[in-house]
Amino acid sequence: MQTTADGTFLHVNRTFCSWVGYERAALIGQRRFQELLTMGGRIFHQTHWNPLLQMQGSISEVKLDVVHRDGTKIPMVLNALRHDNRGIVVDELAAYVARDRDKYEQELLLSRKKLESLVAEATRLQAEAKDRALFAEQMVGIVSHDLRNPLSAIAMGVAILGRSELFGNQQRVANRISRATERATRLIADLLDFTQARSGRGLSVTRATIDLHEVVADALDELGQVYPSRALTHVRTGVGPCSADASRLAQLVGNLVSNAMTHGAPDQPVTVSSSLLQDSFSIAVHNYGAPIPVESQGKIFEAMTRGAGAPASGRSVGLGLFIVREIARRHGGTAEVESSAELGTTFRVTFPRLPAALDDEGPT
Repeated sequence: MQTTADGTFLHVNRTFCSWVGYERAALIGQRRFQELLTMGGRIFHQTHWNPLLQMQGSISEVKLDVVHRDGTKIPMVLNALRHDNRGIVVDELAAYVARDRDKYEQELLLSRKKLESLVAEATRLQAEAKDRALFAEQMVGIVSHDLRNPLSAIAMGVAILGRSELFGNQQRVANRISRATERATRLIADLLDFTQARSGRGLSVTRATIDLHEVVADALDELGQVYPSRALTHVRTGVGPCSADASRLAQLVGNLVSNAMTHGAPDQPVTVSSSLLQDSFSIAVHNYGAPIPVESQGKIFEAMTRGAGAPASGRSVGLGLFIVREIARRHGGTAEVESSAELGTTFRVTFPRLPAALDDEGPT
């Protein structure tokens, strides 16, 4: 095709005529190229096509919709070259129909829109999930904190009753209430710790020089009252002090023993080992019973994860082992589990005996 600088057709070939549905006589000298474009194409021709030809003398690979005589649109890719022909400015145009390219571009655009929609939906769902999780954690913290007062009143009432003379069944009921109150108090402590850990602040830990064996023995003495009918054994290895938060270690022992009592064989003992080595110390709790499946061992320390075979109506909400892992982390230690049908299940938490960055002045 050839046109003048204002777009008037000077020459068109038969192929282009067949594409647009016009005879040569209806185009040459009668119509301008831009008149065959859509409204958007005409605007582009005025704002981009002409200025580019004037500045650089050529245009390459521009895709425009050319309107057929019957009104249908034909996607075309055009190239243009402007030159002087005996004092007359002439534009040489080359075009080809790009239906496949147009279809590909439309599909690509549609896919991009779908992807953007999916990303927006995923972002929205993620934000909603974060809001729900934050709200749930806040509610756990609030409810747990508010439950402490009535539980304290119950514990005080049981203590007062214990000072008076109780008989037979009365004493058994009072002991049962006391044990239930202690379990509820520990559960609330776990819930508060969980909320604190998930909020990004982490568990508070105050390290001090302690006697590991004594801390574990004191914790087991209290646990023996909670589980009076179960055999609870303490094995000590090594001597000397270590650096840790005694109350957190007692909490850790309580959670591990509670887990062993819940999932272990009721007719078999639960063994708690406290061990001191030169550079580290550890606490391990062992029980016999159904082993933890291998596929579950990797996520057993995650929050809200219950052990295999846990009763659906059990009082655990799956925070005990999560708290154990967090206590280990805050001390710079690690928590692991080994479980088999032959050897039973052992949860072992290992700590550095004297952390390199020891903070004895306050909570960390």
